[in-house]
Amino acid sequence: MNIESTKNRFGIIGNSKILERSINIALEVAKTDISVFVAGESGTGKENIPKIIHNNSNRKHNSYIAVNCGAIPEGTIDSELFGHEKGSFTGAHDNRKGYFEVANKGTIFLDEVAELPLSTQVRLLRVLENGEFMKVGSSSAINTDVRVIAATNVDMNKAIKDGKFREDLYYRLNTINIYIPPLRERTKDISLLFKKFAADFAEKYNTESIILEESALETLKKYRWPGNIRQLKNFVAQLSVIAKNRLIKQETINEYLPQETKKNQPILFDTTSKSQLSEREILYKVLFDMKNDLNELKKITFDLINKNNNPNIKEDFFNDDKFTLLTKLNESEKKEIVEIEETFSLANQEKNLIKKSLEKHSGKRKLAAKELGISERTLYRKIKEFDL
Repeated sequence: MNIESTKNRFGIIGNSKILERSINIALEVAKTDISVFVAGESGTGKENIPKIIHNNSNRKHNSYIAVNCGAIPEGTIDSELFGHEKGSFTGAHDNRKGYFEVANKGTIFLDEVAELPLSTQVRLLRVLENGEFMKVGSSSAINTDVRVIAATNVDMNKAIKDGKFREDLYYRLNTINIYIPPLRERTKDISLLFKKFAADFAEKYNTESIILEESALETLKKYRWPGNIRQLKNFVAQLSVIAKNRLIKQETINEYLPQETKKNQPILFDTTSKSQLSEREILYKVLFDMKNDLNELKKITFDLINKNNNPNIKEDFFNDDKFTLLTKLNESEKKEIVEIEETFSLANQEKNLIKKSLEKHSGKRKLAAKELGISERTLYRKIKEFDL
């Protein structure tokens, strides 16, 4: 199978040289049984590469199982992957086969592999080295012949340095590395993708397809697209519903295209820091940033009062925790009282951040976890902890 027929079969849109090189590597490596590591940002379509490899390999008539490692709770992931014996833990009423046993002679795709607990990484390393594993609660080894393809959007060198991922496992998985470029590195494909998504939406809902003006297309090409192809597809669907005019102009793009600002990031921390921040440290930084913002607001308010030569308000009227600003209305003797109070409860702030993010994304944990900068497993634990 050549590159063009592969793109057609798996619905891959684009003529980027980087993308086509990645597809070509996948086709070549499919003839072997070696492990493959797929790297790239979220939303770039990494899930297509394992399917291409499996369907062009000698294993194509056997099982293909895709596992989202970040979506399985830490307490059950060993059971999911390797199975368990009856009575091995509370709730284990029967023997259960894991994915590695079910996929014997086939392929397993481990998405978000960086989310695996260290104990599970040790088990996975044994499978890759010896082709054997043990079920939870069992002392007998089981042999399996499974090809493993892994993917992540995490900086693996940093994960290894921070002690979150085993270096020996990474090099065992990373025999062949396939990189999927982000949308900003293949801007010439944006026009093709936009037309495809617009046509699909119009066909599905029996409407007229939207089209782009040249200036609107140039605006899309200059945008960074942090969510990559997934974000572009959702944006096209949004325009298809909202835009009254089927010809999309630059003004419409500017109105609906999300702006990349710090305000869109609920948890702020320096991602270039040499040491990984804990969740609690991140929350402390958020709170201190809030305190600094409030102090700045106090200063601005006092400067405005001084500018208006109001002798009734003194600077020491403002304290660290609470201040009350009294202002006279020009047309009456009534007084408006504005009270701002700071609350520095870590638990409450953490709970409120999680609650607001879940509400924003209609309860979708994966989107909320991504926005909060934590794993889906950690978010699941926090939801249970705060009884949300």
